[in-house]
Order: sequence, then C-alpha cells, then structure tokens
Amino acid sequence: RAIGNAAKSQIVTNVKNAVHGFKKLHGRAFEDPYIQAERAKLPYELQKMPNGSVGVKVPSFFTDAERRSVMAAAQIAGLNCLKLMNETTAVALAYGIYKQDLPALEEKPRNVVFVDMGHSAYQVSICAFNKGKLKVLATTFDPFIGGRNFDEALVDYFSEEFRTKYKLNVKENPRALLRLYQECEKLKKLMSANASDLPLNIECFMNDLDVSSKMNRAQFEQLCAALLARVEPPLRAAMDQAKLQREDIYSIEIVGGATRIPAVKEQISNFFCKEISTTLNADEAVARGCALQCAILSPAFKVREFSITDVVPYSITLRWKSSYEEGTGECEVFSKNHAAPFSKVITFHKKEPFDLEAYYTHPHEVPYPDSRIGRFTIQNVGPQHDGDNSKVKVKVRVNIHGLFSVANASIIEKQSVEGDHNDTPMDTESATNLCIQLCNSLQDKMQVDQEEGVQKSQAEQQNQADEETENPGTETKQDHPSQPKAKTKVKSIDLPIQASLYRQLGQDLINSYIENEGKMMMQDKLEKERNDAKNAVEEYVYEFRDKLCGVFEKFITEEDSNKLTLLLEDTENWLYEDGEDQPKQVYMDKLQELKKFGQPIQERCMEHEERPKVLNELGKKIQLLMKAVEAYKNKDEKYDHLDPAEMEKVEKYINEAMNWLNSKMNAQNKLSLTQDPVVKVAEILAKSKELDSFCNPILSKPKPKIEPPNDGQAKANGEHNGPVNGQSAAETKPEPAKDNPQQTKPPGEMEVD
Repeated sequence: RAIGNAAKSQIVTNVKNAVHGFKKLHGRAFEDPYIQAERAKLPYELQKMPNGSVGVKVPSFFTDAERRSVMAAAQIAGLNCLKLMNETTAVALAYGIYKQDLPALEEKPRNVVFVDMGHSAYQVSICAFNKGKLKVLATTFDPFIGGRNFDEALVDYFSEEFRTKYKLNVKENPRALLRLYQECEKLKKLMSANASDLPLNIECFMNDLDVSSKMNRAQFEQLCAALLARVEPPLRAAMDQAKLQREDIYSIEIVGGATRIPAVKEQISNFFCKEISTTLNADEAVARGCALQCAILSPAFKVREFSITDVVPYSITLRWKSSYEEGTGECEVFSKNHAAPFSKVITFHKKEPFDLEAYYTHPHEVPYPDSRIGRFTIQNVGPQHDGDNSKVKVKVRVNIHGLFSVANASIIEKQSVEGDHNDTPMDTESATNLCIQLCNSLQDKMQVDQEEGVQKSQAEQQNQADEETENPGTETKQDHPSQPKAKTKVKSIDLPIQASLYRQLGQDLINSYIENEGKMMMQDKLEKERNDAKNAVEEYVYEFRDKLCGVFEKFITEEDSNKLTLLLEDTENWLYEDGEDQPKQVYMDKLQELKKFGQPIQERCMEHEERPKVLNELGKKIQLLMKAVEAYKNKDEKYDHLDPAEMEKVEKYINEAMNWLNSKMNAQNKLSLTQDPVVKVAEILAKSKELDSFCNPILSKPKPKIEPPNDGQAKANGEHNGPVNGQSAAETKPEPAKDNPQQTKPPGEMEVD
C-alpha cells in the first residue's frame, strides 16, 4: 500500500488499483447526479453502500489490509482536529495575521477580496480587517469549476484530434487517458508562461503509436471561453452581498493553482478595474492559515491575539408542526452570510413533545441535491400544572466548525407563591428579539433571541424570562384592583433532545470504523516489522557475500568459504521464492542461522584489527607501573610515604600481569588467522582494568598532613603571638589580665612587660 506522492507516481502503471480524488465523494448519495457524472471520469469503480452512500469497489485481489485501508480512506471521518475551517477564511487569516499596518479598531476597516481557484472548486470571499481582527463580509463559490475543468477541455480537444488523426479512441483506454491528462496539465502550465505554439508529444501512447500535436494560449482561451465566463458571476455576487463598491476594495489577493492561468487573472483584474496581488503563496496559503488557526487554539503555542468572525454560507430554516389547523410553522433562524459562530434562543409554547426540522432555505443555492440538515425531537414536554402551555426555550447554534445543531432545550415551570413576598421576578431577557413568528394561536407563539460574539452560558439563559406579548384578538383577564397580585417563581428544567442528522453515519458505525483504523495501524506496525526482518536477512546475505571476497577472505578457510557461499545463495533464492511472504519469526530464525556461521568469521576479523591496539596500551601501562615501583626503591620522596608491604604486593601483581601478557602474545602468534584467537580484546581490557583498580589506589595514596602546633605549645616554646611594632591596635584581641580574671584591658590597649 502506497500513500501520497509515492502512490501518485504509480497511477499510470497501476490504474485500477490507485484510488484518488475521493474527497469529492464524501457525504454524497450514490444516486446523486454529481456522483453519476464523476463515475465516467474515474478509473476505479464506485459502488452503492448499504446506507445509500457512495463507496469504492475494491478489486478482489487486494489483501484484507489493503481493502480495509481503502474503505477507511473513503469512509472514516473521525479526524482529531481542533477546528473545521473554510478555505477562504484560512487564506484571510494567513494574510492578515502578519500585517503590521492594519487600521485600528475604531478606524474604517480594510476590505480585501480573496479569490481561490484550485483543482476542482472556485471560491470568493470579501473580508474586513482591523488590527487583530478579521470579519468575513461575504462568501460565494462555484464548486464545479477549477483547474481540472481546463484540463478536461484540453483532453477532449486532443482526444477528438487523435480519433481523426490516428484512429485512436483514447477514452476507452484508462491508462492512455490518464497519460493524456498528465500531459495536458503540463501543457496548460507551459501556456501560462508562453504565448507561442507549444508541442504535445507522447511516446507509445496507444497500440505502440507515438502521438503529437500543438496548442497556443489563444487557442486555449478560445477553447475554454465557457469556463472563463463563469469567473465573473461569483465576484459580482460577493460584492452585492457585502454591499460594497469597487472603490471600497483595498486589494485583490489570488491563490490556488488555476489562478495562474493568464485569462483567469485578466477576468478578475478587469472586473475590479485594479491590479491583482500575488503576495500569498498560491499553493500553501490555505494550509498556512489552518496551521495558524491550530496554533491560536492550541495552548502549546503563543500567538498574537487575532479574532475571526466567519459567516454561515447558506441560510437555514427551522420547521415545526403547528397545532393551528394542523399546519406547520417555520422561521429562518440564520440568514446567508450571518456571523458565525452564533447562538439563538427560540421560545415555544407547547403541551407535548415536538419535532424541529432544519433545512437549507434555498435549495437551488446549495450544491447538494438534499436540502435537509436534520430532525431534532424535543422530549419530555408536558402542560403546566394549571393545564396551560409550557414555555420551552430551545437554543440553536452554528458552532466554530460551521455546523448547525440544536444545542439544548429547557422547559420553564411556573409555581404560584401566595402572599406578599420579597421575591423579585426574574429579569427579562436582555437579548434583542430577532424573529417572532406570530401564529393565530397562542400555543405556537415563538420568540427568538440572539447572542452575538461570545455565546451566553446555559445558566444565564435559564435565569432569564421572556417578555410575554399577547396576540391581537385574544382575550386577556384583568386583575381586580382590590386583590393583591400573586407572585410566581419559575424553574428551568433541561430537556433531552434526540437528533437525527441526514447523511451522517451512526455513532456505532463510526466507532467501528475507528476501531478498524486502530487495527490497521497495528497491522501496519506488524507489517513494517515483518518487512524489516526480511530486509535484514537480505541485507546480511548481500553484505556478507561481498566481504567473503574482501575483508573476511583471510579469516576463513577455502572449504568453509565455499560452504558459506552456497548457503548464502540458497538463502537469496529462498527469499524470492518460498520466503517471499513469511512471518516475522521465520526471517528472524533464518538470520540467526546465517549468523551462526558468519559471526565467528566476523569476530576473528574484528579481534585481529582491535587486538594490537589494546595489547600495546596494556604494555605501556605495565611499563609505567614498573617505573613507579623502581622510583620507590630508589627512595623517591614522591613515594617515600607508601607502605613497603603494599608496594611489595604491587610489584608482584605487575610481574604476574607481565607474564600473562607475554604468554598470551606468544600463544596468539603461533595461530593462523583462520583460527579463533587465544585471547580476546574483552579479556585484555578486563586485565587492564584489574591492574588499574589494584595498583592505582596504592601508588596515588596522598602524603599525610603535618598538624601545626596549638597556642599552648607556642607559648611554652616562648613564641609571641601579639602584634608587632607598627601594627594597628584594632587588629589585636584584648585578653583578660592574668592577675585578676575579672579585669580586662580596654579595647585598643596593650600591656608590655
């Protein structure tokens, strides 16, 4: 199994087994018209999965590990990511976080347009920048145009030309078609830098025929006129949504490989009447922005503060069943280009559990045949104690990943408290009412509250009450002025939510995929260890066979060399026949068998090279120790403090070491190189260490120190420790008078006899 560039380089030679470009298949149904259109362009076969989604049909000759790998690559979506991010927002972050000249927060923002046309998609966004702040104003896209569409235009042109010129049907041969795609991509890049005629030559293209043709930039632009006409509409739509004029735009930044096409650049520049900027890395801007976002979110990195406000790309509507004439109610909760992340609280008045269905408001704007998002059932809803409708507060959210969800729901229970209490009613919600769907029945009245910027905590939401607004035409009861008003307390209770998201795999299935991924990782590890063991055997065979005719030649007899050579050849043949696919332990046993014959030869060679050096070092050490003993015998004052008995032991130990060294050297000199050595390097090093540990502590023993006489001895010897003439009196310490111990000399005075 190969992944990445290693796999891409094998696409042409392994067409049917190379699975690529499956990112466009994720999340779509097999019957999706887009999938059906893609099937004709893919060299591998797609298959309908049991849940209706699209899968990749794996050839039967794949191993189990390879089959699971392809399934995992096409289906597992359990990524350990910090945040899902729009590509254009990532580009904007990569642009703005490094800018030092952005206007201050209180100043007019800098508006920048980002145009991203990559391999298969075209995106436009307009962003407003202030210092440390990025806000996306609008975003539009055409998900069905990119660099590959321009490649397809060239492929279709040359396929038709080769049909008439060479009688070749290119599209019936997947391998030839892939080669033509690769050559057309190269030709497209060359035409971006050169306007003259450029040749297209492919050797052994089909049926052992060489094909050739040519193309220039003018022909290419004429060929792609319909594609180039699709560049301007997203630009215009983005400007309209952002409500900006061309003079409000500071600069236009382009990224993506397809923006290198001169005609695409010209279309963008002509629309804005301004030169475009290419300061961003066209290939790495998205990845760089995503990496920066990860660094911002991660506590392991220190990054300058930079706030990002994204947008909701498609408007989202909620629909629910209404009790009024068994109809339905609905409300658009998030409009197109609404700020994200964002939360809203919706208040319902219900007596029983109810369903909320989320869907995209304008299906024709969504490049996906199913506009449904999911169904959310609010459970455990019942009437109040007095039989009235219960107030149910539902929080809907578009999170930092751009995913819509019903985050939580709670029911507000009212409890009457008689008498005059000091309890104060709950504060009314301070959030602004954004959307009120007025039904003719009070039961379906709904209130939507917004929370902008940082989302409010659930506790704050539950500790706030809605301002009740009665519908026109309904009867209300007036409290009698002479009667005291009854106080009410409210309690918020969380409600369970059952979510059913369309086209999303069940959690059990996701867990099984993740488990399979873990098994594959373990299999990859075992397979690597198996291959390493096999490679170790192969490496040992090649290396040892070369050395038998080189450095090891004089350390083995001719007869043993022939036997070992034959064994190495048999092992090599086994590796490419029966040993091609064996367990790890088999290779390890085979390696040990080879080392049983080769290790003694290798050791003889190593001993022969290392032995002279360590023998020489041991001999020098013995000579130095003998000189020290001789100096002791000659009454050298350096050693005159040593014990004679210990020095006698040292001399005896040195003589024994010398005799051991001479005997081993004489015995070794009588052996040939093909025989095992009498003494090994490890033994010589051990002897040297023993010599050091026995002799050095004795020879390096320090001389004993002579203690200086104390004060009593000095006075007994007539020594005078007082100050001499000319010495400061402050440097002497007063002593008590000998005649009267209680009398002391004043500081600084001294008696002289």
